[in-house]
Amino acid sequence: MELTNKNVFITGSSRGIGWGIAQAFAKLGANIVLNGRKEIAAEKVAEIESNGVKCICVSGDISSFEDAGRMIAEVNEIFGSIDILVNNAGITQDKLLLRMKPEEFDACIDINLKGTFNMTQQVLKQMMKQRSGAIINMASVIGQIGNVGQSNYAASKAGVIGFTKSVAREVAPRGITCNALAPGFIATEMTDQLSDKIKEQIEGQIPLKRYGSVEDVAQAAVFLAQSPYLTGQVINVDGGMVM
Repeated sequence: MELTNKNVFITGSSRGIGWGIAQAFAKLGANIVLNGRKEIAAEKVAEIESNGVKCICVSGDISSFEDAGRMIAEVNEIFGSIDILVNNAGITQDKLLLRMKPEEFDACIDINLKGTFNMTQQVLKQMMKQRSGAIINMASVIGQIGNVGQSNYAASKAGVIGFTKSVAREVAPRGITCNALAPGFIATEMTDQLSDKIKEQIEGQIPLKRYGSVEDVAQAAVFLAQSPYLTGQVINVDGGMVM
């Protein structure tokens, strides 16, 4: 897919991986929809628009089906269409299973998995009519191999993988692709808070012996959006962790 003048909606794009994906698409000429639960700073909009593209912000809760529909409708009213949806927004609620509260399990499922369903179903109504589009869902290597203290997160991301493959089969006849990215350990504000000892332990598990960058994930997202014959796939951006 040629990205110039395409409209890209990235959930959870005020910082981290989502923000990096927004920047990558903007540099290639795509119009950007920034999203978060809170209002996004005007400086970020200006930075995106410095690439000569349009940028709008929509705030809302992706775990609410109604809110997801409202946001999609707002973007369609302004941009006329959504060509690419990146379901990036997600949370962690880490805790050993025996200590985990039901609401901590539900929170991961509601945002990471149900939020992906809410946004995808709402955007597909229009993509099916235009007979084109690309959906990119953010999974995780944890959804493939699990991790101590992350049973809720792993369940949500494994669900995203199964969801992605099923949706890909449903929408392929209309020329729409649906793929997932499964990042490993990526250098973000969250990983910066880890101790040096933990960082070293993690790096020891990665064949390439380093954390991935936000740019690594963003490049993979752009690749998927530009690949019309690639669908139902899970691309690991993990330095070789899961082979």
